[in-house]
Amino acid sequence: MSTLRTYIMSAINDTKFKFTVFLLTGIPGQEHIHNLWISLPFCLMYVISILGNSFILFIIKTDPSLHEPMYIFLSMLGFTDLGLLIATMPTILGIFLFNSREISLDACFGQLFFIQSLHCIESSVLLLMAFDRFIAIRDPLRYASILTLIGKMGLVCVLRGVVVILPFPLLLKRFQYCRANVLSHAYCLQQEVMTMACADFTVNNIYGLFTTVLTVGLDWLLIFLSYVMILKTVLSIASHKEFLRALNTCVAHLCAVLLFYTPEFSLTLIHRFGKGSSPLLQIVLGYVYLLIPPLINPIVYSVKSKHLRSRIIRVCGGAQE
Repeated sequence: MSTLRTYIMSAINDTKFKFTVFLLTGIPGQEHIHNLWISLPFCLMYVISILGNSFILFIIKTDPSLHEPMYIFLSMLGFTDLGLLIATMPTILGIFLFNSREISLDACFGQLFFIQSLHCIESSVLLLMAFDRFIAIRDPLRYASILTLIGKMGLVCVLRGVVVILPFPLLLKRFQYCRANVLSHAYCLQQEVMTMACADFTVNNIYGLFTTVLTVGLDWLLIFLSYVMILKTVLSIASHKEFLRALNTCVAHLCAVLLFYTPEFSLTLIHRFGKGSSPLLQIVLGYVYLLIPPLINPIVYSVKSKHLRSRIIRVCGGAQE
């Protein structure tokens, strides 16, 4: 009889603690200002980011003089940033505008797949853009030949992002979740979701570290080596004017690289090794990681790219007339 009672109580406890939804968190302790003071800047960031990236894509699409490798890669970056905005907007704005915190497991797995696959694709695009700058400076006569390879390069970027990240939701779907169901961000991250599982997630942890090193880590290393070669080439240029002009073509891309990789690596290190770090720091880095690159990239490229800037001024001037 006691064995039967123990079995029944165990079954009740298992049922009680197996969650079917996660609860997202905006900014802990600041829920009373979510509806106004915090939601307004988030809405503005989304509107400016979506309009900025869409406008850059429109300019590149409609102006044949911008159909060069540099601007085609920039359009790839813009599409990726738009995808990230679309993937995160429902949950982030849902929390801050409507206090809608619940997200089903399947929706959470879907969101983290799109966030991480798009980040992997963006990392690949930034690598291609570094390769583009290297060829443009090192061997300008071969620069136009990149156009014939852009379609294949883009396809490889997308395939790599999908194939590498697809196992994450599949691995997470195997688990039942009973430890807790409150996430510390307003969106789902694989590094955090796996810690909610009531099972051993060592395989997920190892695979996550493996993919981070072989995708984002490897891309960053190759970008660094590209810039070492670019610097070596630029230093051999005799003319001071040409030296500055060559370096100036890389400024926008360097800003994009720093905006992408700095919060990416910081958040990864904190999730894996910074158990005693400030929760507020994790939250702020999480929003920077997702929202700042799509916001700043169009602005940086519009300011630093002379050809793109002149086309934007021409389009805006024509609209005013």
